Formats: sequence, C-alpha cells, structure tokens
Amino acid sequence: MPYSPVNSLQPDWSFPAAVLPYSAEWVEQAEALAAQLQLPCLPVQTPDQLEASQQVLWVHPQGLAIQQGGRKAPGPVRVDFVEGALAHRRLYGGGAGQQIAKAIGVKGQRCPQVLDATAGLGRDAFVLAALGCQVQMLERHPVVLALLQDGLQRAQQDPEVAPITARMQLLQAHAYDYMHTQAQQGAPAPQVIYLDPMFPHTEKSAEVKKDMKAFRTLVGADRDADALLAVALAWQPCRVVVKRPRKAPCLAGQPPSLSLEGKSGRFDVYALRSLDSAELP
Repeated sequence: MPYSPVNSLQPDWSFPAAVLPYSAEWVEQAEALAAQLQLPCLPVQTPDQLEASQQVLWVHPQGLAIQQGGRKAPGPVRVDFVEGALAHRRLYGGGAGQQIAKAIGVKGQRCPQVLDATAGLGRDAFVLAALGCQVQMLERHPVVLALLQDGLQRAQQDPEVAPITARMQLLQAHAYDYMHTQAQQGAPAPQVIYLDPMFPHTEKSAEVKKDMKAFRTLVGADRDADALLAVALAWQPCRVVVKRPRKAPCLAGQPPSLSLEGKSGRFDVYALRSLDSAELP
C-alpha cells in the first residue's frame, strides 16, 4: 500500500493546552517540560479552577498525567506500571493463558522478542514484558512519549516491577518510517511485530473508559494503520499480531492466519514462519 507522509505525521493530533505544576516545588520541572513540548506553563492552581474544555499535562508527585479541567472532570490519566490495573493483571492476569500471550506465541520457555510499534500507554508491552518477552516500544506522539518515560522512570524505583520494565525499551519514532528504514538497511526483523492502532471513533461506538477518552483526544485515529500492516509484513518477522475491536474489519482487508477473540476485542495473527526456527537479532 502506498505510504503517505501526511498520514504518518498524524494531522489530527492534539496537544494539552498547557503544562500545570502541582505545587511550587514542581514549577521548575513543569517549566522545563513546557519548553520541551513548546507549550505554555500555567501558574500553580487546581484543575477544577480551569475551564472544563481545557486539558492540561499535570506535573504531579504521583506522576505526569493528562488532566481535564473543571469541577466535574474525571481523575488524572497517567502511565502506572506499579499500581492499579496493571498491578492486578501482573499478579492475577492468567500468565501465558492470556489471549495476547497466545497470539504473540509465548509458550513454556519461549518468550518471543516483540516490537510494539504502537506503544500507546504501554499496557500490552508491560504485560508481555511481565511474561518474559523483550519488548521494544515505538511512540510518535511527544506527550504520550513523555507519559511513558515518566511511568518507566517511576517503575524503576520499585523492586518488584523494575526487572519487568528493564525488558522494555522505548524509542521515539514513527512506526512506518522506523520499520521501513530498518528493513531497507537489512536489519533483522524482530520475531513478532505487534500493532494496536487506534480505531476511528464514531458516535455509535460504545462508551469508553475515561483514560481512553483522554487518549483518543490526544492522538486521534491511526490513519496509516493499513500501511503499518503492509510494512510490518514486508520486514518478514515470524508473525505480525494486530489487536482489533471484535467486530472491526481486518486491516487493509487482509485476512489473518488465525484470530483469537475475546469479549470486546480480538487478536489477528499473520504467521509468516515458525517462531521456534527463528534466530534472535
């Protein structure tokens, strides 16, 4: 499929209106982040003092977060690999019996090397790293990258989680450009390329959780998703795994080798060669 640089640059991106420091002791860090992202830095105040339509990047003691303004706004959204849902999944998530583990090819002592080309909030990458996979994450949105960097730095301070995040490498890159360049240069493909493109939102879509609402506002839909599948397959990994809503069409109309369905989503697996016969790069 022909590649469009316009799509890769994600024209429907948005950015928070400003960076907001939690308190006076966080102002210096907030100002440095604002300069890096070329955003204004607000004076110290609480988010409920902001307009309801205003979204900010909140420099907070508990971690960098996306926060909506207004008194009735939902809570902050941050990358947290230590507490919350990911902690529960790490302890009670079902291990190699999870659908994502089956799709990636985790089995026994086999923990494939994975390129997560659409890292997002890093949740699936963390699940795979917790299972023993080495995961390289690509993220192109500067604000999402900052959230991931902050989450990884905080996780490194936790003795139980640090060994997991040590298996997670984060790069700022446009996935198509990165994979195309690596393939053109003859770099060995990872064993598995994982794609979780943002599905276009419609008015008929089911209600989504607050964090995904904030995330959708930030990154929009991945318009180059079909092209990502094409370039991933062209690099010739052992398999490409695509996460999709359960009733969504296949990327580029290309049927997978097999699909693993859950309650709300599915994993389309494009198997090119055996994982057991592959050599690690």
